[in-house]
Amino acid sequence: MKNTRYTLLVFDWDGTLIDSETKIIAMFHAACDEIGVTRRQDADIRNIIGLGLPIAIQTLFPEQNARNRDRILTGYRHHFDATPASALFPGVPETLILLREQGFRMGIATGKSRRGLEKDLSDTGLREWFPVTRCADEAPSKPHPGMLYGIMEEIACAPKNTLMIGDTEHDLKMARNAGVDAVAAAYGVQGREHLLQWEPRAYLDAIPELIDWLMES
Repeated sequence: MKNTRYTLLVFDWDGTLIDSETKIIAMFHAACDEIGVTRRQDADIRNIIGLGLPIAIQTLFPEQNARNRDRILTGYRHHFDATPASALFPGVPETLILLREQGFRMGIATGKSRRGLEKDLSDTGLREWFPVTRCADEAPSKPHPGMLYGIMEEIACAPKNTLMIGDTEHDLKMARNAGVDAVAAAYGVQGREHLLQWEPRAYLDAIPELIDWLMES
């Protein structure tokens, strides 16, 4: 398979490797209920998945003062810590095994905090698969290219040899800003029609399709 020019594969986490949309929405609702703030629409919450949590909260709750936004953030993190990680999408472990056998290096660029990602990696048993990761509390939030720049620098990989795989416009914009090709995980949060305008190289309806696409690219 490894005749492709890509040597580094950078994955988003939520909505790309892990099916966490329902959990994220439920945690925002619970955080709102605890302090008496009106719940946001599920569709609005979906649109901020992938952003760093402080920016996501500011986007969802612009009318709230700083104290209430901090309370929402604290409540969200409390519920996150109290619940196990969501299930991986079907085929994720098998796909990662095949990719590593083919010599690809793999990383994660996520809107999660470092603490949040480490908890999920531990819960899912995937920590060993991703030696290089970047989180939204270590670099500017997507779509700023900082997370991709950091991963490519650590791996010593050029943008032309790097591929971003993500399910939201935030991932595709970040890739474009970093000069990196992107593949859209159309099974995730935003879907094919929404992501069309960002012109990904391909659309995946399931994560194992990445193997076939890399063989053909």
